[in-house]
Amino acid sequence: LKEARSGSSFPEDIVKQIFSNISSVFQFHQQFFLPELQRRMDDWGSNPRIGDILQKVAPFLKMYGQYVCCFDRAMDLITTWMEKSPRFEEIVLDIQKREACGNLTLQHHMLEPVQRVPRYEMLLKDYLKKLPPGSPDRADSEKALEIIFEAAKHSNAAIADMERLEKLWEVYEMLGMEEEMVDPSNKLIKEGPILKISFRSASRKERHIFLFNNMLLYCVPKFSLVGVRFFIRTRLDMDDMQVKDLNDVEFPHAFLVSGKLRTLELQASILRYNAGVVYQLEHWDRNSCSGANSVLAGEEPLRGVPGFVDVLVFEFWLCFPVQVARQELGKRAPQLIRDKLVSMCMRCKEPFNAFIRRRHHCRACGYVVCWKCSDYKAALEYDENRQNRVCFECSSILEGQTGSRDREDKKRGILEDVKAQSTIPLLGYQVKELLPGDNRCAFQLTQSKQTLSFLAESEEQRERWAEIINQVANGENQWSLDV
Repeated sequence: LKEARSGSSFPEDIVKQIFSNISSVFQFHQQFFLPELQRRMDDWGSNPRIGDILQKVAPFLKMYGQYVCCFDRAMDLITTWMEKSPRFEEIVLDIQKREACGNLTLQHHMLEPVQRVPRYEMLLKDYLKKLPPGSPDRADSEKALEIIFEAAKHSNAAIADMERLEKLWEVYEMLGMEEEMVDPSNKLIKEGPILKISFRSASRKERHIFLFNNMLLYCVPKFSLVGVRFFIRTRLDMDDMQVKDLNDVEFPHAFLVSGKLRTLELQASILRYNAGVVYQLEHWDRNSCSGANSVLAGEEPLRGVPGFVDVLVFEFWLCFPVQVARQELGKRAPQLIRDKLVSMCMRCKEPFNAFIRRRHHCRACGYVVCWKCSDYKAALEYDENRQNRVCFECSSILEGQTGSRDREDKKRGILEDVKAQSTIPLLGYQVKELLPGDNRCAFQLTQSKQTLSFLAESEEQRERWAEIINQVANGENQWSLDV
């Protein structure tokens, strides 16, 4: 410090950063802890105990936490300034040559305070092992050990918190977040690359997500190795977020994240990463202080029929796990149904073509509809009450009308579609009757661990479908398509 104050070789502030609060730690030991121990050692014959002293001084050991937090930064500063300032290097080398240093480096000596609290803990444990069972010092020593253990935890927590803040700041720099968005209380839960599934072309685009304790940031990578590396496309708050693992044959390891402002279909490159992301999202979604609720498998109206969440054939809405409830229409972003999944308008059932009947999306319910059925505008709350294209039914609901065709058309749509949603080889499957009490119009196909559930419009049609599928599964070819 004297050299820093008297010269201009290196700043005084650098010295203070390197040694942090070591002077306070030194004064505590020199003026309080060491004198207490010395007096007790002198009086050991009449009062052989140290537990009471340790119990009294143990709370002050938490001051080591600040020093431990700054230790890594101090090591970096020493290395930097020894290269940057010849005078700084000269002083450090001169100190290390002194007899008191024992031919050890400055960094080695600075490591000792970091190890001090764990050493106190080990010494006290060893002391307790050697105490006689009825020793009057046992109770105080055990209490002192508990306090020292808490001090050690405090140091570890301080290190973890410092590492969290450093990582958080690195992320903020990569995102180029504005000052008002930077919150040091945030916790980064998980981050990594992801693929975004386009609802228009069903193509996949490389994206990056950052999951915090209070929000999910959906980002587009930039071609930059330094500075701002990601552009924030969407911020989804954990409040009212819904998460769903998709059972999609075309896009394995895909999952859905639905927020008020936007709904995203994402795909991980490996199952383990997908499971980790969905678990983290659902975990924080369910347990965050906002009280958000995840959409869980099996919450559809047909949850009484086993396996209905695994097959997406007869009821169209089963193909799309997160639906906007009628009372929330316009208040949260819908899942936009992929164009390639639909070959006709989901409202009027007219087939699409590339010239006069093109696909459009209702921005309230997410359905794929033709221009005629989507020739309506409505102010949507989730889009700051801006006017958006909506279908007739949603327009009617948002304007307070009944929209009576909605339920009937939704159920009828998939039965009239001219394009299969998916195909499966039937050889090896077995037709299984459902248990008494289940829906009488339903049946299942089973193979190994896979179960597919179906719902027909009547019991008679169910019997006919079951008969034909059973013939095909058994390799028979004498069957009719008249169902």
